[in-house]
Formats: sequence, structure tokens, C-alpha cells
Amino acid sequence: MGEAVTWPRVVRLHELARGPVTLDLAPDAEQRAAIARRLELRSLPALTARVTVRPWMDGAEIGGRFDAVVEQVCGVSLDPFEQPVVGDFVVQAVPAGSPHAAAGEGGELELDPDAPDAPDVLDGDAIDVAAYVVEHLGLELDPFPRKPGAVFDYAAPETEASPFAALKKLTEPKA
Repeated sequence: MGEAVTWPRVVRLHELARGPVTLDLAPDAEQRAAIARRLELRSLPALTARVTVRPWMDGAEIGGRFDAVVEQVCGVSLDPFEQPVVGDFVVQAVPAGSPHAAAGEGGELELDPDAPDAPDVLDGDAIDVAAYVVEHLGLELDPFPRKPGAVFDYAAPETEASPFAALKKLTEPKA
């Protein structure tokens, strides 16, 4: 997922002192094209999101919902097709040096699949809300997309293809 998305929507931690910030996001066609390239989609005809950033510990909680229409290539028929993708997400983020951040390098890390995810650690005091939308859109994409109605129809060859079958034909007496 190479290029950077040119769709920054930044909320700074100090802005949350007045309370939650809600954003309605909708990238333009050029920004959707850049997002589609980043997510390796054929195209991204539509993307909207409503995201609320609220104070959490010494950082923020970012939660929202996105609605998108993605165009992918069917892994069976290789035909392009569009499909809706909808998702909800909630993540926490804290500034670097926060006591609520996950243990850094050298510290022990316990893996508990049932535990909530550790908060993201911000580089500064800026939260790129649009980046979280794009990240979670990417997580909702089917890595093996299949066009509705596409069927993989495979029939095994009827002839025996083993090398021993070829040897058997050479050793059979000819009539």
C-alpha cells in the first residue's frame, strides 16, 4: 500500500478540550482515485464517513461509520464489479510518552486475543481522522473478491496424467 493518501483531515488534541468534534467526510474524485490506488482497487466511486473524536484518557477516541462503493476485479471471472462496503470502527490514540501507551521496545508484551487493542501512539498532537477511515475501509475489503453469481467451474481432466500412466502405455502389448 505504497503512496500516501492526499486526504488529510486533522483534529488536534487541544481542540477536544471544548468537547467532542464530529466530522462529515467525503473525498473528491481525485482523492478517491488516490485512495483506490493505495488500496489496490480498480476504482472508488463513492466514500463518505461520519467520525466523532472525543477526549479519552490523555488522548482521544476516534469512532465512526463509513459507506463506500468499491470497484474490484472478480477473482473467478476477472470481470470488474462494484459492491457496497460499510463499516464501523472505534480506536483510541494517545500522545507519545503517555502512560497509557503500550509497552515500548524491550518491554514484555502479553498477547491476549480477547483484550482490547492497545491505543495507537501519535507522532505529535495531530490525529489524521481520514487516515483511520481509509485504514478501516481497507480492513473491510475482501482479499478474494467474487462477483455475485460468479462460479468457479473446474473439471478434472479425464485422462490419467501421471508419468506412470505414460510408461504403462509404452509397456502394453500392441494388438
